Amino acid sequence: MSQTENQTPPSLYAAREPIFPKRVSGNFRSLKWILMIFTLGVYYVTPWIRWDRGPQLPDQAVLVDLANRRFFFFWIEIWPHEFYFIAGLLIMAGLGLFLFTSALGRVWCGYACPQTVWTDLFILVERWIEGDRNARLRLHRQKKMDFRKARLLMTKWVAWFLIGLATGGAWVFYFADAPTLLRDLVTGQAHPVAYTTLLILTATTFFFGGFAREQICIYACPWPRIQAAMMDEDTLTIGYREWRGEPRGKHRKGEGAEQLGDCIDCMACVNVCPMGIDIRDGQQMECITCGLCIDACDEIMEKIGKPRGLIDYLALSDEPRERAGAAARSPWYHIFRVRTMMYTALWSLVGIGLIFALFIRPEIELTVAPVRNPTFVTLSDGSIRNTYDVRLLNKHGEDRPFRVSITGHPALRVQLEGTPYETVDVPANETFLQRVYVVAPPPSDPARDERTEIRFWVEDLTNGDRAYSDSLFNGRSN
Repeated sequence: MSQTENQTPPSLYAAREPIFPKRVSGNFRSLKWILMIFTLGVYYVTPWIRWDRGPQLPDQAVLVDLANRRFFFFWIEIWPHEFYFIAGLLIMAGLGLFLFTSALGRVWCGYACPQTVWTDLFILVERWIEGDRNARLRLHRQKKMDFRKARLLMTKWVAWFLIGLATGGAWVFYFADAPTLLRDLVTGQAHPVAYTTLLILTATTFFFGGFAREQICIYACPWPRIQAAMMDEDTLTIGYREWRGEPRGKHRKGEGAEQLGDCIDCMACVNVCPMGIDIRDGQQMECITCGLCIDACDEIMEKIGKPRGLIDYLALSDEPRERAGAAARSPWYHIFRVRTMMYTALWSLVGIGLIFALFIRPEIELTVAPVRNPTFVTLSDGSIRNTYDVRLLNKHGEDRPFRVSITGHPALRVQLEGTPYETVDVPANETFLQRVYVVAPPPSDPARDERTEIRFWVEDLTNGDRAYSDSLFNGRSN
């Protein structure tokens, strides 16, 4: 057997080496703190915002009502037949992701992705408990498990567990009245599904944010591989000005110092990177463009008296210009271009369409389903009767009286099953099924004709809103 055949194929998975990012300060780090506080605040606080929804629904501003297949967002209610709103929001989210990636690379991954946000929070807790990078490295390399190491690890894991518990708890609060569900969870009276969901989300948050971290971005998330199709030579992403920084060298004095580049090989950019990469090696799949290496490098450049921007947001099209000595282009030149403007236009059109559809949709709706077995019934006086199942939708927070009528031929009359009147009370926030009979007297045209077009009308007697649905009346055709 040849030596080539004996070789083991390379592994597609590399074992994780723990990364201990160093604390850094700067504009991008401050932006990440602001976005972390904002996104976590929205996630944890939103289920507790109260909103009056009447006596039959929880007074919760944002609620996913799985039992009735509805979604409530402040004054907006999305019903099952209005799924196109959810589809439109998903399309907007996709176009927004394409837009930001085309303009600024993996900026979503670096600042707003839940994995990034929670990992930042876990690293912050880790730093508070164990210390900055050097202290955490010493603790990690310490082979002996003494009392101090055990205490620090247990404290950190308990803090991570509580964060995971709060994360899972906040998620289940979106699906039921938050104060009531919290009481049921504490007293052991909540549904088993709530406890199961809470346990799963707690465990995944604890593991993903505490131990997997960058492995989720590299191996589990498909976006690093998809993003290449969204980027071009004018996309701004983090890069190293190699033509300015090379050759590297730590010694700034003495013979040959004037030939060195601005990079002093201090490794600051590597030490602060949450992905553990060296951006000086070029753009890499692992880079989430968080900008922390820019903050670290700018701080070093100021200390040694060199211009900031050795590591910066750059586009591939900037390199030949800057190598030739031209001034760097403004970031806005790369952001406002044809491709990004097209994404923005499409995103705006979908958003405007959703807003328009939201404002013109009626507060009452009806659907009509003819009962076709039999298609008609001949009554004792010779009248022809058709039967219909009419579903009346009341989107208001209180019961409303609805009047049902028809148009199409003056001889036709309506009868509602269970009541001698043409009105029916429809419960709040519900779909009400009403059996309706349409009768044509013997000498009339609808009784003789095979088909007669009719229109069902429903009127909200409280505010006068109306809705209609077209159907057919079946006669004897003789």
